[in-house]
Amino acid sequence: MELTTACSMDCPDACSLLVSLDKAGKVQRLRGNPRHPVTKGFTCSKIKRHLKRLASAERITEPLLRKGSRWQSIGWEAALDLCAEKIQGLRQEPAAILHIPGAGAKGVTKEAVRLFFDRLGSSRTRGSLCDAAGIMAYHYDFGSRRNHPLEDLLNARRIVNWGKDLSRSSVHMAAMVKKARTSGSRVLTISPGGDGNAAFSDEQIAIRPGTDRLLAAAALRRMVAQGDVGPTIVQHVAHWPAFRDLILGLDESDLMAACEVEDSAVERILEYYRGIGPTATIVGAGLQRYLYGGENVRYINALALLSGHIGRRGGGSYFHLHSLGLLNMEWSHARQPRPRRSLQKAVIGREILAARNPAIKMLWVNGTNVVNQAADTDATIRAFAKVDFKVVVDAFFNDTTRRGDLILPSALMLEQEDLIASFLHHFIHYLPVVVAPPGSARSDHWIIRQLGRRLTPPIELPSAEACMQASLQAPGIDITLAELRKHSFFHVSQPTVAYAGLKFDHPNGQARLPLDLHPEPPAPTQFPLRLLTLIRREAIHSQIPTDAQRGLPRVWLSPRCPALADLDLEQSVFLLSPLGRLQVDVALQEGLHPQVVLYRRGDWLACGGGANRLIAARPTDLGGGSAYYAQYVRIENGS
Repeated sequence: MELTTACSMDCPDACSLLVSLDKAGKVQRLRGNPRHPVTKGFTCSKIKRHLKRLASAERITEPLLRKGSRWQSIGWEAALDLCAEKIQGLRQEPAAILHIPGAGAKGVTKEAVRLFFDRLGSSRTRGSLCDAAGIMAYHYDFGSRRNHPLEDLLNARRIVNWGKDLSRSSVHMAAMVKKARTSGSRVLTISPGGDGNAAFSDEQIAIRPGTDRLLAAAALRRMVAQGDVGPTIVQHVAHWPAFRDLILGLDESDLMAACEVEDSAVERILEYYRGIGPTATIVGAGLQRYLYGGENVRYINALALLSGHIGRRGGGSYFHLHSLGLLNMEWSHARQPRPRRSLQKAVIGREILAARNPAIKMLWVNGTNVVNQAADTDATIRAFAKVDFKVVVDAFFNDTTRRGDLILPSALMLEQEDLIASFLHHFIHYLPVVVAPPGSARSDHWIIRQLGRRLTPPIELPSAEACMQASLQAPGIDITLAELRKHSFFHVSQPTVAYAGLKFDHPNGQARLPLDLHPEPPAPTQFPLRLLTLIRREAIHSQIPTDAQRGLPRVWLSPRCPALADLDLEQSVFLLSPLGRLQVDVALQEGLHPQVVLYRRGDWLACGGGANRLIAARPTDLGGGSAYYAQYVRIENGS
């Protein structure tokens, strides 16, 4: 038997999947759907690993209540009654309850959890640990974030990839870039290294970490000084004179020195943006995780816009779309919102510790291993310890569940019905229940709906069926839920060119240009190396089996790293920041910037890892993102 479903991991590709079941209903094979126009029969390796995750003996399969240092099985009735009792006791001061949601698994029915806490009037989080700075940069620039269809990359004569690791993220964008190169497109990659982009690039520029905006500004200055910005484009942008004066007041040689690039780098970039025919721009999520991450994105967008490649076929600027943007999520918004307190997610530990009037007395965490994923792990741990009652909805004993008071076991992908969209392409997908969850694990939607009914007065939430039906009432979606269940996926009608005719989504229809340019802060004397906690190939975030975390965490250095002169790799090696130290294993990697320490993020504190224990919690310049890559460290021998 073979069923069609889709991947709901926190990945832009949202692959359509074929699941083969044996006669007993056990999953035998999970593969990409060859009939899907984007998936085209292949997926990343994370999909195969998901089957082991489903069948893992480490899964939490029943509600567990902390009793001192031990966990006690209590069953769903007792677990939900306890949650209801705790919430009911705080009903008159709901801001004492904080909901911390995450996107570890996607799906419209999971938005019912947000709706529950909105109706309750609890405290919530704002910003993001992932892509908030980049998201807000696109909204500042264009009034929205819209991409060309993925296949339009094949119409590009040239592609400039600003920092996206095509070897580890979005295998279908990688495949499209590779196909474009085969068809004659040239690809320039700009990054500090640590990626596998050599196989996807014709040229590469190695840049000092965090200085993308300065390199883009250098290219813009030369363009403006040489009169290369046409009057047609200028009439579609706001505050052009102020931007022109800012750019012309910069010193190009100072900008290039700050980026630590060769003198030819600006001209090489301009060859791509000035050339005949369209140039597409790809913006990686990493470059917006610096202190001035939003500014990085905005100057890249300005370069793409003013060189004439926004609003044209084969051009455009590609970043993350809204993962539910194709769907109608109005149903998930409370009709009578109360004034609600919000805590900044990028500094969540400090925010919880500082909360007053009222203090945070209860946490509800779902979809995120926040203790592991948020910067300044120690502050987050202290914050959890301060809160009276912590509920964590999860499937494994990770760094967050270990610090909860009540664990509610969640169903995983393939074990629950849902709808998803993509933040790469314009398809929506139906996800049937393929296999039953183990033990008494339940979906987030079932858990929160059952809880709402136990309150006095109750908070009634829509059924999963109603959530999915309401989500399909959106422009461009001409299919019923019954039809989507039959066909499995549907292409949502969208413009073939984003911002065609240079019509933008700001009220005046014009794009906006950045009017500030900040220098990149220098490295502190005692901590001269930049810590980059980059993505893994084999796992999403911290969804890593414990048996894959044996041994010391590994970091990579350039063979030209100055710290190697005083480092004995045969002895114990420690990575240090002002927040603490972590013993590591060291490997060398060509192509890395010499000031970089590369760490593949997501490993657990419980297994000896956890790079975020070394990273100070700082918000990005835009959107309240987490400036993980603003952290400087040193590496040395020790005991």
